Amino acid sequence: MNETRKKIIINEIVNWKKNRMLPEQYCDYLLALYTEGNQQEETEGLGITKKNFQKNHYLFLLLVPLSVFLIHFTELSIILQMTFSLLFVFTAILFTFYFSRKGILLQIPLFVAALIILLASVEFFSSVYPDSPLLLYSNLVINCIIWMIVGWKLKLPSFSISGISGLILLLIFIFK
Repeated sequence: MNETRKKIIINEIVNWKKNRMLPEQYCDYLLALYTEGNQQEETEGLGITKKNFQKNHYLFLLLVPLSVFLIHFTELSIILQMTFSLLFVFTAILFTFYFSRKGILLQIPLFVAALIILLASVEFFSSVYPDSPLLLYSNLVINCIIWMIVGWKLKLPSFSISGISGLILLLIFIFK
């Protein structure tokens, strides 16, 4: 079989696998058959290897420094800051659903969403109600409880541990 025909067939099988038109086992079998066992080498040029995708989805973490920059280091109004924060949180939640459907590590967009919510809510309560630390403390308690619930529901111990340690640190700070 000539090389161009083989490349077209391999591209089609990769497309079927990516769009889940055939079960993954069938696609792996067909790819192994047409690439003669060199599946990794043949499909790397197409840029769809799982390793490359996992490397690239860590770039999602760049939303955190971007939101910190927009919240703390710009002279934007509080409404515009909260709008950007909500946009980033909405993006993180969309990627969480996308990653969960693809079976990819979903802790990163969840972590980004939780951190941006924490930063935005602390900024909101400290700028709108600067003389009321009780509102800020209750906001922090609510954030920690939400982290514990998310950790318990999704079986993510990192969120549960973060929520519990946040509550403990907050109680130590309040009653110090």
